[in-house]
Amino acid sequence: MMLFIVTFQLLLFFQMRVLGAFGQDWSVKYTQTRKCALKGFTVYMSGDYRYPSHLEGVKRFWAINPGRKVEPVDLTTDPEYSGRTEYFEGRNKLFYLKLMNVTERDEHMYSIRITTNIESQRYLFYPGVTLNVTGLRVESPERVSEGNTTRLTCTTTCPLPDRPTYIWYKNGRRVDRNDEETNVLSLRPTRIEDTGSYSCAVRGYEGLPSPAAALSVRYSPKNVSVSISPSGEIVEGSSVTLTCSCNANPPADEYSWFKQKQFLGKGKDYTISNISSEDGGEYKCKTSNAEAVPSVVLYVAVVAALCGLAALLTVLIW
Repeated sequence: MMLFIVTFQLLLFFQMRVLGAFGQDWSVKYTQTRKCALKGFTVYMSGDYRYPSHLEGVKRFWAINPGRKVEPVDLTTDPEYSGRTEYFEGRNKLFYLKLMNVTERDEHMYSIRITTNIESQRYLFYPGVTLNVTGLRVESPERVSEGNTTRLTCTTTCPLPDRPTYIWYKNGRRVDRNDEETNVLSLRPTRIEDTGSYSCAVRGYEGLPSPAAALSVRYSPKNVSVSISPSGEIVEGSSVTLTCSCNANPPADEYSWFKQKQFLGKGKDYTISNISSEDGGEYKCKTSNAEAVPSVVLYVAVVAALCGLAALLTVLIW
């Protein structure tokens, strides 16, 4: 019977099966060849392997990034992995690697290595399991407006296994949800009160949330108000300044003043100098921003009285 001797270098080319001594086979079947794990997770990799039964002094272990002419290192003896790795047998004779607290530095290919008391009878089951490590990130629309539907998505760079349940937080407090806890948080309709910082996490790993993402809800001017300075009596010959204010996001970028239908000017403030009875009448402040529809108008009626009588200020909002 012909005996085939396969060196370690050739094993890298004969990837899945190679004929061993006495016609018996080396073989492996990895449960998965690609794994995606969240940073901080514990990951399990496994493979079902076979080797010639006559061999003695058999040792098995997991190794990373096998290369030519480089003897693979047992992960349990590697300083980068010591204390974070365990080997154990599972059902159906699966040989498991348990890797805890994974980080981006653990993104390698992991393979099972078998050694025996015969130098020529060693095998590296290559290619093995490729591990990708991801974090969580919240994606939101560039523009979020009041009244619309806003969807926040908790994303990863690779698909997590077992369809995990996602948990959402706003300003560090858990968000109560009535819908299925998927990786999407829907704000429907979006309210001004939805402004805040949002993060997400996977159930069971609540201590590993994503970085917070700021959500700023845009809305048209609200709570429009006007003030008059100086307040109190309006005396003929004096000056008064009307100031228009509102809440808006983005801030109001246009203020226009009218007397009746006559345009007076632009700006938050409008000053009436050397006031006289002819200045009495209704003054209108119109304010808007990029979200205004189609306009928000504040009506201010100022009746200027003579002889030191107090001014009558009337505010109406449309």
